[in-house]
Amino acid sequence: MKIKFTKMQGCGNDYIYINGFTEKIPQEKKAEIVRRISDRHFGIGGDGAIFINPAQEADFEMEMYNADGSRSEMCGNGIRCVGKYVYDYGLIDKTKFSVVSAGKIKYLELTVENKKAVRIKVNMGSPILLPKQIPVLSESEKVVDEPITVLDKEYRMTCVSMGNPHAVVFVENTSDFPVNEVGPYFEHHERFPNRTNTEFVQIIDRNHIKMRVYERGTGETLACGTGCCASVVACVLNNLTDALVYVEVLGGVIYIEWNREENQIYMTGPAETVFEGEIDV
Repeated sequence: MKIKFTKMQGCGNDYIYINGFTEKIPQEKKAEIVRRISDRHFGIGGDGAIFINPAQEADFEMEMYNADGSRSEMCGNGIRCVGKYVYDYGLIDKTKFSVVSAGKIKYLELTVENKKAVRIKVNMGSPILLPKQIPVLSESEKVVDEPITVLDKEYRMTCVSMGNPHAVVFVENTSDFPVNEVGPYFEHHERFPNRTNTEFVQIIDRNHIKMRVYERGTGETLACGTGCCASVVACVLNNLTDALVYVEVLGGVIYIEWNREENQIYMTGPAETVFEGEIDV
């Protein structure tokens, strides 16, 4: 079976996009196919795959998979690329529309230049802070600056869900932090029933942070949109930054605003098409 695909990236967080309107893949085969095509040596290569499907409750559905074939609820960089895909490929002619992922609807606003979407703003909704809903095991009402022991070392974490779980840890310097050594032990820590994404954050000033991320089911990536959102929420809760912050990740910069009056998180960043093709699966 051959499928057509488009490789896209947002700040280096790259996924393989498949048009679910035209490419009909049996549901039971998707996880295996995603694992194969995400492989950077034997496949197309990517942090996972995203199927863009018809939806009843929104304009489109984003069906997201991590590189290991596991499902994920949301991806901030991924949903920006979905916005660019559906506009650039003529699936919609509006610059404001909705996308549903794992039952949660997000609202997108596109900036268009030369008939192509170049920058996408997404209302990512309200941050979830209740431990049971993140989920994270804790007796506290909110997990803010709470200790956790990983590899016999105590860290302080703040936990947030943006539709997917995040543990935010503040470090002195992201450049020399051993993300790939420590990240897997956070992901599979017993306190996270559904595993977790982990953000390692360095404060530059009240409006600028650096962040590296170890993503659940994928490993370290060059960016994570929901991770940027969670990081800014954690910064504000710990009184380390203001509510409008530019987040410097390995792949670029993502702008995050936590509107406290609305209790809504707005994420703005780029989305780019890398190449398209056809692969035999």
